[in-house]
Amino acid sequence: MPEPQLSLVIGNKVWSSWSLRPWLVLKRFYIPFNEIGIQLRTAETKSSILAHSPAGKVPVLRDGSLLIWDSLAIIEYIADLYPDRPIWPRDRVTRGLARAVSAEMHAGFQQLREVCPMDLFASKPMESFPEGVEHNIRRIVQSFRDCRSKYGTSGAFLFGDFSAADAMYAPVCSRFRTYVPDLARFGDDGTTAAYIETIFAMPEMKEWAAGARAEGAT
Repeated sequence: MPEPQLSLVIGNKVWSSWSLRPWLVLKRFYIPFNEIGIQLRTAETKSSILAHSPAGKVPVLRDGSLLIWDSLAIIEYIADLYPDRPIWPRDRVTRGLARAVSAEMHAGFQQLREVCPMDLFASKPMESFPEGVEHNIRRIVQSFRDCRSKYGTSGAFLFGDFSAADAMYAPVCSRFRTYVPDLARFGDDGTTAAYIETIFAMPEMKEWAAGARAEGAT
């Protein structure tokens, strides 16, 4: 079977948290793709995105004439295309939990996303947070602790080896770095702080950051 001709349309790497997620999966699992960047926050942004996707949002994956939009749907499509790659954990129970926490990220934490948008290189520590944001942070910190203690002992990621769940939470790690320097006040025992360092130590995250810097230079 010939290799799929994939193209991923993404937004600016400094801000586009949803674009980062499937991009990380493709890069981490050595899946070839063409990258198409869209400049966000300009007068031409909407029309530029619509030229690639009728959904009007990034990211969008193109496989030939097929378009797949929405980060989690793209990741699931990639996992179906490449069943030999452990994009989700192989164990059924662990895989189910990885999907559950990923879906929770996808559908939830709205307050955190609104108040603390991804801004990759920024340092904007906040002394206080709205109640809803505090609740989101505490829930994520506890979730990281549960995943790492129960299912992640074989490696440094949420479920041991890197999986789609880590891709889903990589932008959260960026948000925590930018806005929440003191995670201990939200119940972190060091697990979340260590996990953030693991995410940012990934060669793929360093490549994303380098791309973000290059965008800023143009």
